[in-house]
Amino acid sequence: PGSVSAAFQEYLRHLGLQDFPCGLGSWNKSRLDGRRSSRVEPAGLGEAVPPGEETPETLLELLRDQHSPWALPPDCSPQHRLLREVAVLAPELLRGSRVFQAVKSLRILDKGVEEVDEGVLRFQQLEELILSANHISKVTSAHLPQTLKVLELCYNAVNDLQDLCARPPPELQHLGLGYNQLSGPSQEKHLTLDFWPNLVSLDLSFNSLTDLLGLVSQLSTLQNLRILVLQGNPLALIPTYRGFLVDSLPKLSILDDIHIGPEERQQFHGLARQPELIRSEGRVVVSVGEMKGIPDPTAFQQLKVGSEGPVITYSYCVTYEF
Repeated sequence: PGSVSAAFQEYLRHLGLQDFPCGLGSWNKSRLDGRRSSRVEPAGLGEAVPPGEETPETLLELLRDQHSPWALPPDCSPQHRLLREVAVLAPELLRGSRVFQAVKSLRILDKGVEEVDEGVLRFQQLEELILSANHISKVTSAHLPQTLKVLELCYNAVNDLQDLCARPPPELQHLGLGYNQLSGPSQEKHLTLDFWPNLVSLDLSFNSLTDLLGLVSQLSTLQNLRILVLQGNPLALIPTYRGFLVDSLPKLSILDDIHIGPEERQQFHGLARQPELIRSEGRVVVSVGEMKGIPDPTAFQQLKVGSEGPVITYSYCVTYEF
């Protein structure tokens, strides 16, 4: 427990790829006897099977029928279903270490993972690694397959990018670091073309980044960057925040989940050449809507003239913490 490898083993146990109706067993043992050659070929649907064994069609139906005791919950990912069906049609492909070669997308969400361990390198075809909502504080790039194109680490405790940028996957196109503990200005130097030559999408939302000028100077080197999310950082409170970014990064298409149109780009044209407009201060407007659980003060103002009833006064204090 605590590592990606351990979480993956638990994931395999949950899927039951070697258990009925998947894998090889008494329900399809003749298929094992007929596959001793070095070349592995998936079983054909409709092929004849000996008495006492199940056809691939029957086994697949046990996986797909929502009323079957072997069916996965409706909210399971397509990868879950695909792996189980492969374990029926070609169980040899998922036996032993071969299972690591079959995985191109790995999603381990909210499983208490603390470490991206060296075992992740066994996934030699891995293109997408989603590790959101865990307890990861740092990621060693030497433990990441060089085939990765998507790395999602949102809702973790990452506070430094140095280890991640030592030897990052060169083909990475999306890096998700939202809702972590990154703070500037030391982190900006890791967000350049030297480390991420193919990065298209970057999520740094809801961290503690404050140096807008420093961050923009680094991000401007990312020639392929088209999607950027920075909302939730203190630097997003700067009045000229969006306009400065739009004008400074002309290739950007989406900022904070909002498309950048030609009109907006024209509106902020030239703002990038006026950094003096960026101030280290911001303004926050707070409006209080409906309040529940407190007495209605108007109910105590209906006393008759000359009434001797006690008058009760209520006062409230609202505190904002930033």
